[in-house]
Amino acid sequence: MPQSEPSEIEAALCAPGAPFAVTAAEDGSPVFENGPRTLREFVETVRSFGDAPFLVAESATYTYGEFFAEASGLARRFVEVYGLRPGDRAVVAMRNHPEWQIAFWAAQLAGLVAVPLNAWWTEDEFGYALDDCGPRVLLVDGERLARVEPWARRQAELHGERPWTVTFHHDGEVAERTERFELRSAADPALGPPDVQVHAEDDATIIYTSGTTGRPKGAVATHLAQAGAMLNPRYFAAAAALERGVIPGQGPAPVALMTFPFFHVAAFTSVYSAMAAGGTLVLMHKWDAGKALEAIRRHAITYYAGVPATALQLLAAAEQHGDGLESLAMLNTGGAAAPPDLVTRLTERYGERIEPRNGYGLTETSGGVLAIFGAEYRAHPESAGRPTPATEVRIADPAGEPLPEGEIGELWLRGQALVRGYWNAPEATAAAFQDGWFRTGDLATVRDGRVTVVDRMKDMVIRGGENVYCVEVEAVLHEHPDVLDAAVIGVAHPVLGEEVAAVVQLRAGSAVTVDELRAHAAASLAGFKVPAHVFVRDEPLPRNATGKVLKRELRGPVQERVTRTR
Repeated sequence: MPQSEPSEIEAALCAPGAPFAVTAAEDGSPVFENGPRTLREFVETVRSFGDAPFLVAESATYTYGEFFAEASGLARRFVEVYGLRPGDRAVVAMRNHPEWQIAFWAAQLAGLVAVPLNAWWTEDEFGYALDDCGPRVLLVDGERLARVEPWARRQAELHGERPWTVTFHHDGEVAERTERFELRSAADPALGPPDVQVHAEDDATIIYTSGTTGRPKGAVATHLAQAGAMLNPRYFAAAAALERGVIPGQGPAPVALMTFPFFHVAAFTSVYSAMAAGGTLVLMHKWDAGKALEAIRRHAITYYAGVPATALQLLAAAEQHGDGLESLAMLNTGGAAAPPDLVTRLTERYGERIEPRNGYGLTETSGGVLAIFGAEYRAHPESAGRPTPATEVRIADPAGEPLPEGEIGELWLRGQALVRGYWNAPEATAAAFQDGWFRTGDLATVRDGRVTVVDRMKDMVIRGGENVYCVEVEAVLHEHPDVLDAAVIGVAHPVLGEEVAAVVQLRAGSAVTVDELRAHAAASLAGFKVPAHVFVRDEPLPRNATGKVLKRELRGPVQERVTRTR
């Protein structure tokens, strides 16, 4: 597919010798020429921010200097006391406590492979991932300790030795080789991290996919890939600044409200952005729109990043309470498809003062690799944006051949931030990766260099031979003022093969009828795309920790209701 001509901003940032210039790797994929090559190299630079606040939580606040001293002390303990060596896996499983970041970066400073696990998982789900990655140390909070302890006991029975366990926010009894780690007790800023060698080609992380269609897979990213993931948001930030007529790096450091769970790849994009600029992360124990408003006021938060569902809830709460979000300068969404009316609502209420930003990334791309912001996002709210200089895009037909601009096909990606494959899963790796390209499973199109993700290939409804893209129908339903949330799925039909069904959550007190919702959809969509069935539910739609609707939980009950009505 021919690439669009670079804009003046892209040329300024990516020209030879510029901060985001790229070169070609051995397989031909683009790689940033400048910047760190390992996460250890990156984190060692942030201690220069010294007394600037980094992590702000209800339990504690850490400056950059304190954070680095704590991470270094824990890393030395990994090496000197636990006997861990580069390449050993270190599981991190806890809520968004400051200790999560300290544990993760301690693993990087010790040359370990950090394995963030979903804090919402059950004991069985933890057991599956722990068996898969085989960690030598578990870094967990008190809530997670009980869920991983049965696995640790089994390791002692099977192998004669338990893995080391470090627990935070836990006052109860602990087993052998388990320590309650007290921060601010042994950190010595003068000692620094342990003396270990970390290389660009070494594995840095194993991050498990969300598992919405099956068992989660562990996506393995090297240090070079994670370094690319760190540089990608820095590029977008610089491009957005130039678009506003501001020199990148000027002005105060960002103060960001951290709503993504740390274990999710979208959180890495936000964390990297803040750390690179010496910014502050304000942590929430649990998402609550009202408390988010309070935090924005109390901490003068300038940057919000979260899934579209929480962003919509924040805007609704601000409208309800008459909150002007005076300090907020940017609202960034990711992790799930954003309905186009989100940016419309933001602009209608706040004008152009709050910059909207949207993007696209996957676990397999180590975070965001596409982004759209500002005026371009307002003009094209359906778009996921343009790729970073170290990311290539292909829209492919079923045979993998590139399609012409404007045609819909599978989105393939290639670039520095791409993971090297799946842990212990060679067949899955071979199926998803081809000649350096990753097959995303998403249907998309490209126009004028902008990528628009149409739908997941598996979510598309084929009604009587016509393709219906669920994202398009959901976007139209979201435009109705009484619709709080919507999910569109396909249900079996004896003649058509499939037909379209929608599940919606309405705003409190709404009197809108199903027929009115279908009429609303029919005003914007072709007849075959209009949901044949609309079901209203009072409770929120089921979502995973990353904000994606769990459509598998909707399909069975919806199909049963449809079958009964025929």
